[in-house]
Amino acid sequence: MGRMQVGCHACGHTTTTDLVGVRDLCKCGEALHCCCNCEFFQTGVANDCREPNAERVADKTAGNFCDYFRPAATTARRGAPATNATRAALDALFRKKP
Repeated sequence: MGRMQVGCHACGHTTTTDLVGVRDLCKCGEALHCCCNCEFFQTGVANDCREPNAERVADKTAGNFCDYFRPAATTARRGAPATNATRAALDALFRKKP
């Protein structure tokens, strides 16, 4: 199979490994084998997953046993949960005028 790089959804740290186990953690303590680190993860699609055969996972940041898990190529997550800057921009857009 070969070595692969897994970027953490929480801190952005990249870990190089042969296999991502369901209990493997990043140096920050977050799960590596989770939806937010998967190539198929995308908010807004059914179950936030582009793999149609995958079962629903409620907590996208927790480790899981999904057989379709493939580490995303980069730490820049497509469709990751909104950051503070994104949230601030949305709040400014929809705030009530005095």
